[in-house]
Amino acid sequence: MLLVKSTTPRKINLLGLLLLGILSQVSAQDNSPYSRYGLGDLHPNSNILNRGMGGISSAYADALSVNFTNPASYSSFKTYLEERSKKGTSGRVILDMGVNFDNRTLRETNNPEKFTSPNMYFSYLQLGIPVKNNLGISFGLRPISKINYNIIRRERLYDPITSLPIDSAVTEFIGDGGAFLASTGMGYAIKNFSIGINMGYMFGKKDYSTKRTLINDSVAYARSNHQTKASFGDIFFNGGIQYKVELNKSTTLKLGAEGNLNHNLSARKDDIRETFTRSVDEGDLRVDSVTEQLDVKGVIVYPGSFGAGFIVERQADDKKGGWLLGVDFIQSNWDNYRFYGEVDPVKNNWQLKIGGQLKPALKGVRYKSYVSYRAGFSIGKDYVYLGKKLPEYGISFGMGLPILNLKDAQRRFRSQYTVANVAVEYIKRGNNDNLLRENLLRISVGFSLSDLWFVKRKYD
Repeated sequence: MLLVKSTTPRKINLLGLLLLGILSQVSAQDNSPYSRYGLGDLHPNSNILNRGMGGISSAYADALSVNFTNPASYSSFKTYLEERSKKGTSGRVILDMGVNFDNRTLRETNNPEKFTSPNMYFSYLQLGIPVKNNLGISFGLRPISKINYNIIRRERLYDPITSLPIDSAVTEFIGDGGAFLASTGMGYAIKNFSIGINMGYMFGKKDYSTKRTLINDSVAYARSNHQTKASFGDIFFNGGIQYKVELNKSTTLKLGAEGNLNHNLSARKDDIRETFTRSVDEGDLRVDSVTEQLDVKGVIVYPGSFGAGFIVERQADDKKGGWLLGVDFIQSNWDNYRFYGEVDPVKNNWQLKIGGQLKPALKGVRYKSYVSYRAGFSIGKDYVYLGKKLPEYGISFGMGLPILNLKDAQRRFRSQYTVANVAVEYIKRGNNDNLLRENLLRISVGFSLSDLWFVKRKYD
């Protein structure tokens, strides 16, 4: 007689509440002028566990989390022999998800005033499933970038011939949009070598508008709006490899590399030039259409990138604690980015990431024996280039906090294991050589829930 283990209603209710909270956009007050360029502000390309270590992920692999940066890591998902019957296997399925809370502060050079905007948004949702002990698959959804800015410029207009003042003007620069990636992937290991691939669909939108109002005491002018709205989507691939070297019984060296080639994303856009009036009750109302080009087909070129790194890891035991130290280098070719054949003020960029993790010795059944402590930092150059390079620096701290009952810990770890991963990142973007500086404080909270699914038991 074969029995298949099912999730209890209590577990289903818990997962449903967590998913509802993560997928809900609680607030969206972000305002980042640099998101005007390219595909907007790029989201972290790593899960919350890795962000606590500066973002190192090229060589990282874990049986209890989904490292979507390098799909070769999926081969680390494990199946377990069912102990009661000694026959059949069960897979420890991983549900990995998270949310971000950030606070962005903008400062102009030589201006003491600052603008602060808080925000909360969905980080990722990933499902990891072991097929065999050397083969794993993953499904997921995550944001790639975000476009969100609203800037007002007040200025005095002058006659270009006489240089005499004409009128005052108020110009609004508004942007909205971003990109998402829905993907599935597979990782396969042959002894110490692993290879993996992610295949998915990248989609999103870009909506830019410039609205100008002329202020005149005697003449009433209609407001103008120059707007470009584009939607895009296409198949996306990236791949990775990892290799593991046993230095001794407790210490391992892991090497990894991952990346993607240029992708041509099919796009459709509307170019709108119009005049409008503004109503308190009904918002912006069109007066006249100057020109319109609707549903124009084209291509957005998403650039290729490459990352490589290594990790040295010592496993914790009853006498000594464990540790991990890693380094990553990432290069992205944003010189190749094109929007309908047009270039944007973006340049090739790079990042160097260094991070590590500490685990206490496994002495007895004590909660602190299961906690992981993480830290890291990163330096690099942002891909936005407005005449001068835009440097970027970041530091991060993180913890892995198991959710468990110590009296029941040993037994429960065989079937269920839930960890709350927390990462705190502080990122500086720009310096005094740039017109605008950004300081970003991001707090990320994720849950990695694993359970033995598809259990097969056989009774005599």
